[in-house]
Amino acid sequence: MWLLCRMKMASIQELKQELQASNHQQLLELCLRLAKFKKENKELLSFLLFESHDEEAYLNSIKEMIDEAFTELPKSNVYLTKKTLRKILRFTNRYIKYSGSRQVEAGLLIHFCSRMKTLGIANTKSPVLNNLYEMQLKKITIAMKTLHEDIQYDLQKEVDRL
Repeated sequence: MWLLCRMKMASIQELKQELQASNHQQLLELCLRLAKFKKENKELLSFLLFESHDEEAYLNSIKEMIDEAFTELPKSNVYLTKKTLRKILRFTNRYIKYSGSRQVEAGLLIHFCSRMKTLGIANTKSPVLNNLYEMQLKKITIAMKTLHEDIQYDLQKEVDRL
């Protein structure tokens, strides 16, 4: 029943036109309302306002959070290890999405894979964990293709260590 009363979603172009016609106070209220509505909106707005100007510091802060999450990784139970790794990866992908930068994407995924490798998770007998690791390596390769050659070279050195 509730499917029948869905609201028509406006296109990006329509939203853009409406936002351009809005005054400063209306835009401020809309942004604050979006931030209150969902945690991810608030995180994205925080990134755009406070962290987007310094990509390197943002990258380092997310790497620290990934390191902290890996310290809490259960090593004795394979099932819990898989679940926790997926959770860390979801967290990582969310922050990659916020930045929208291929360089940040490659850097964070390289860090994720290097942490897996240093803990010995990448070379386990579990096909699920191996596939997870291999998929991240493929994503890194795809992200690196769009970057400048110098950056590609630096990142490729790190990938080769993996």
